[in-house]
Amino acid sequence: MTKELNQPLSGNEMPRFGGPATFMRLPTGEITEDIDVGFIGIPFDIGTSNRPGARLAPRQIRDESRMLRPYNMATRAAPFDTLQIADLGDVAINTFNLNSSMEIIESHYDQLLSCDITPLTMGGDHTIVLPILRSLRKKYGKIAVVHVDAHADVNDHMFGEKIAHGTPFRRALEEGLIEADKVVQIGLRGTGYSAEDFDWPREQGFRVVTAEECWYKSLNSLMDEVRAQIGEHPVYISFDIDGLDPAYAPGTGTVEIGGLTVPQGLEIIRGCKGLNVIGGDLVEVSPPYDTTGNTALLASNLLFEMLCVLPDVEYRK
Repeated sequence: MTKELNQPLSGNEMPRFGGPATFMRLPTGEITEDIDVGFIGIPFDIGTSNRPGARLAPRQIRDESRMLRPYNMATRAAPFDTLQIADLGDVAINTFNLNSSMEIIESHYDQLLSCDITPLTMGGDHTIVLPILRSLRKKYGKIAVVHVDAHADVNDHMFGEKIAHGTPFRRALEEGLIEADKVVQIGLRGTGYSAEDFDWPREQGFRVVTAEECWYKSLNSLMDEVRAQIGEHPVYISFDIDGLDPAYAPGTGTVEIGGLTVPQGLEIIRGCKGLNVIGGDLVEVSPPYDTTGNTALLASNLLFEMLCVLPDVEYRK
């Protein structure tokens, strides 16, 4: 018997401003082997160094996702035709203890992966990628990463702390979680403390593509190169919303001018089609600074685009 697949609640059945407050107004679900893809919120921002508020992002992203429909008109991806997809709620982090939260998140993702659920995560600040990568490493070995961000997030410490939203990719490399020559960082820019801010990841083998290298052009050719570089290796997409210019995404904590455009952000994610994508996150949306809701709206669309490039998604002809 063919199992009935979850579908987003249609705007023709319930007005967009009504219905369940879940991602795409999907049914909620439990962590079981019946689920193929889970949308998960991590309401965490105690690793933030500047403007707070990312703990409120999962709820706001879900709200703004109500306009999303199940079929991708541009790419012809129809993820709800073949995958059982559900909103799996939020991780119950410890608001008062960062290190405890790291353990809670890792344990939660261990449960997801034990059921072969592909996680698509709503952050939260970028600290959350470290425990997610720790969990993924147990299942997949060292992981390739497509990382969109204004910042390299490879600080050795922040105020003496080894774990914060500016350190996860240095810790991930030190812990052997990621394959250095298969890490691509796109959109890096802004001022720094020294040339090492971007040179250190280059020296480790990361490919660093600054925002200036992306100005005024399509990124389709770049993504051709990224696909060739990563090949069949398991790859994780980590998308910090501040990788995009604040003209498009002002509601974030650490804003940098001169960023990527929305079409370029779409080209990066769509350019991951054909890769062995094992999950993704969208982080650093801060609703208190998102007065129009446009940043959270953009975030929800980017998460949908990640869903559309998962390996088992079928494309209608």
